[in-house]
Amino acid sequence: MKRGIIVVLILGFPLLLKAQTDSVETITLEEAIEIALENNYQLKVAQNNYELSQNQELSEKADYLPSLNANISGNRNVGRTFDQSTGSITTETNNSLRSSLSADIPIFSGFENLHSLKSSQFDKMSSEENLERVRENIIFNTASNYLQFILDKQFLEIDRENLAASQKTLEQVRAQVEVGSRPNVDLYNQEAQVANNELAVVNSENALESSRLQLIQTLQIDPRKEYEFVSPDIDGQTITAPEYDLEELVTTALENRSDLQREKYNIEAIRHQLSATKGSLYPSLSLSGNLSSGYSELQRSSFNDQFFDLNINRSVGLSLNIPIFGNLNRRTNVQSQRISYRNALLNLQDIELQIVQEVNQAYNDYTSYVKQLESSEKALRAAERSYETQRQRYNVGAGTLIELSDANAQYVEAQASRAQALFRLIFQQQLLDYYIGKLNENISLE
Repeated sequence: MKRGIIVVLILGFPLLLKAQTDSVETITLEEAIEIALENNYQLKVAQNNYELSQNQELSEKADYLPSLNANISGNRNVGRTFDQSTGSITTETNNSLRSSLSADIPIFSGFENLHSLKSSQFDKMSSEENLERVRENIIFNTASNYLQFILDKQFLEIDRENLAASQKTLEQVRAQVEVGSRPNVDLYNQEAQVANNELAVVNSENALESSRLQLIQTLQIDPRKEYEFVSPDIDGQTITAPEYDLEELVTTALENRSDLQREKYNIEAIRHQLSATKGSLYPSLSLSGNLSSGYSELQRSSFNDQFFDLNINRSVGLSLNIPIFGNLNRRTNVQSQRISYRNALLNLQDIELQIVQEVNQAYNDYTSYVKQLESSEKALRAAERSYETQRQRYNVGAGTLIELSDANAQYVEAQASRAQALFRLIFQQQLLDYYIGKLNENISLE
């Protein structure tokens, strides 16, 4: 019986591994950005706010339309009732019906409706720019976290390769110590080096797991599932580093940045809202009309004669409303709007200054990373040649273990520096696009 269970487990184990492999979801950078845009709650909130601004604009447009109201009421009077048709008091039970239709058309409201409409239109444009900036933030954060994950993955691969090389060297040293061609101190030193390399691998694994969880959180996907984030093969690629003009970058940023345009539209919305609030201090004029009719059993005429002929009443009128004193509420609102307008202007200046600083810093970092990549590639070639030379010298007994270990450490450090400089340059190019307002979801590292 036990043998049968073991056979079943052995036969079923490959199928289990295949099922687990099939359940791993593969995600590229482009797919990660699409997932983040689909799942991010901040983008959904921004979309809801944009829809809300559209509804507010529609509401302000509707203020230009006349208001129309209908009213109908029925009464049953029991007891003494004054008969308007005869001028006498009766004690009859009376059923009556009354209906009316009224309309009110605003003619002048101190331009309050006009400025309120313009304010809502600028609010809508501000919400639209905010929606675009939220999209850019999501794309930027996703790309940066994805690149960090790839970089940590590269570091782990380098540390594992370094550990494998150290373990191989340890085997060679152990064999040489056993035959007496090397002192025991070389064996102890190499064992310590292997232990340090194992610790470096553990630290890299922890860093990779941390960046993986951060990326999963950014994508807002289920952390209990398994994901494979594809690392593009860029080691053999020639990374182009285009030259940028700083003044042109700053000009482009000031023209394209969604957060700056959002603040400009917000200022216009506040300015028109201030004018609308001032409009409440002026008189308002409206045209009204009313059509009413009724029926009463006390009158001896029929329902049709009363309701559709005899009792019809029509009226048309103009209403002028002059604000005189409202407990200073209107003037207080005007002062509050003025303060909000001044604060918005100050905020705009701060955003413009921040944009210039961000573009300058990103440009300086970019030029620095270009130079770092060039230097790291030269250092990597030199460190590789040095390591190969020391390894050959050590194998023939012409070099020491310390010299070999130092050369290996320099080679590993040069690999890590080159990978870091490469990914930093790629990321900095995306960062420049982000700061000048031209970042989109079509990001590719290939």
